[in-house]
Amino acid sequence: MDTKQQHTHVDRDAHMDGQQMSVSEYLRTRIPTLKPPLDRPPNPIKVIKSLTFMNWMMFLCAFLGWTWDAFDFFTVSLTVSDLAKDFGKSNADITWGITLVLMLRSVGAIIFGLAADRYGRKWPWVVNNILFIIFELATGFCQNFTQFLVVRSFYGIAMGGLYGNAAATALEDVPFEARGLISGMLQQGYAFGYLLAVVFARGLVNTTSHGWRPLFWFGACPPVLLIIFRLCLPETQAFLKRQEMRREGAGSGIEKTFVQEGRIALRRYWLMLIYLVLLMAGFNFMSHGSQDLYPTMLTNQLQFSADSVTITQVVANLGAITGGTIVGYCSEFFGRRLSIIAMCILGGALLYPYGFLTDERIMAVAFFEQFAVQGAWGVIPIHLMELSPASFRTFVVGTSYQLGNLVSSASSTIEATAGERFPLPPTASGVKRYVYGKVIAIFMGCVFAYVLLLTILGPERKDRAMEDSDGIEEITHVHDPEKGEGDRKFERVDSSAGSDEKGNQQAVEKVPSTEVERV
Repeated sequence: MDTKQQHTHVDRDAHMDGQQMSVSEYLRTRIPTLKPPLDRPPNPIKVIKSLTFMNWMMFLCAFLGWTWDAFDFFTVSLTVSDLAKDFGKSNADITWGITLVLMLRSVGAIIFGLAADRYGRKWPWVVNNILFIIFELATGFCQNFTQFLVVRSFYGIAMGGLYGNAAATALEDVPFEARGLISGMLQQGYAFGYLLAVVFARGLVNTTSHGWRPLFWFGACPPVLLIIFRLCLPETQAFLKRQEMRREGAGSGIEKTFVQEGRIALRRYWLMLIYLVLLMAGFNFMSHGSQDLYPTMLTNQLQFSADSVTITQVVANLGAITGGTIVGYCSEFFGRRLSIIAMCILGGALLYPYGFLTDERIMAVAFFEQFAVQGAWGVIPIHLMELSPASFRTFVVGTSYQLGNLVSSASSTIEATAGERFPLPPTASGVKRYVYGKVIAIFMGCVFAYVLLLTILGPERKDRAMEDSDGIEEITHVHDPEKGEGDRKFERVDSSAGSDEKGNQQAVEKVPSTEVERV
C-alpha cells in the first residue's frame, strides 16, 4: 500500500473529535462509510518483514505483559468453585472478586495512563508489574473472604494501568501496513493468557495440599522477568518526539504545558471519549459474558470432567487467538468498523449451540464463538489508538477501555445470579446445579446487538499517522508570545488531504487559534 492510499480514509468521521459536522450529516454518512476502502491487501510476509528488530521487541514485551495480566485475572474465574468451598460462600459471592477487579481497573487506567503520557511508557510499566507480584502473592495467602475481596480490589487498580501502556508500546512505532496485524496479535495476549491460566490451573489447582493457592503464587513469578525485559528497552519514538515538542514549547514548564494539553484534549475529544467508553462497555460485556462463567457452566451444568473442561477451554482460546490475528489483519483492507460488525453477526449466529449443546460437540462451537468475539477484539487496540488524541493516547485508550470494564463489571455476577433462577436436579453429592447456558446465550445476544449498533453509529480514522498532530501539540506550542490572542497562528496538517508520491504531506493550512477555540 502506498502512502497516498494510507491517508485516504483519515478524518472522514470528524464529528466526534470536535471538528465541524452537523449531527444529521454525520448520521447520514454512517452506512456509506461502511463501504470497504478496497485498499490492496498487504502481503502478510512483507508486512512481517517491514517490522524492525525494535518493533518486534516492543511488541513482544507488550504482548507478554498483556498475556500475564489476563492470566492473573482469570486465576479467579477458573477457581470459583474452589474459592467458594474454602471461604464458605456461594459461587455468586465469589464472582464479586471478579466484579471488584473490573470496577477498580478504571482507577488504575487514569493514574498510570496519565503517568505514561507524561513521564513515558517504561516506568509506569515497571511499577504495574511490581504491584502484580505483590497482590498475586497476597491473594494466595488470603485466609477469609474479606481479605480476598480487599486484595483483589487493590489488584484491580494495578491491572487497570497496563492495557493502554501495552497498546502504545506495541503500536506507536509500527509501519502503517502492519497496524492491523500487530493489533490483532497484541489483543490475543488476553486469550493466550486465558489459555495459559487454564493449562496451569489444571496442573496446579488441587494437585497439592494447598488447593487453589499455588496457582496464584505461580502467577506472581513471571512479572519479575517482564520488569527486566522492559528495563532493557527504550521509550517509543512517538513519545520521545512529543516530549521534545513539549521541551521546545515549555516556556512555563513542561508540567504546565502537559496540563494545558490535557484541557485542550478534553475540550476537543469529550464526545469521542464518551463514545469509546460506551463501545468498550459493549466489548467487555462481550468478552466477560462469553468467558467468565463458561468454565462453571461446563462443570456445574454439563458435568464435564476436569480434563474435558481444560480441553474445551484450550480449543476455545485457540479459536480466539486465530480470530483476533486474522480479523485484525483483514481490517487493513475491509476497514475497522465493518470487520467488527461481521464478527458480531457471526457470534450471534453461534449463540444457540454455544449455550445449549450438552456434549463434546460444544468444543467446536466454542472455537468459532471465541473466533468471533476475539476477532472483533483484534481490531480494538489500533481502532482506539487511531481515535485518540496524540498527546494523551495511553490515558484515553486505557481509561476508555477500563471505564467500559467498570460498566460491564457485574456481567459474571448477573449471569450467575440469573442462572440460579433455572435450577437443575442436584448431583449425587448434593451440589446445586443451574442452567447457565441459557442465560449466557440470552445475555450475549443482547450484547452483540448493542455492539453492532454502536459500531455502525461510530467513527473510524483508519490509517491515521501516530505522529500526526491533531491540533493539540500546535495549539500548545507553536505561537508567538509577543502577539495578541487573536493573532496567534498554528500549522495544522489536513490529514484527510492525501500525500504526494514522495509521501510528503499536502494541504498545510494556517488557522487562527481563536477559530480552534470556537471549534
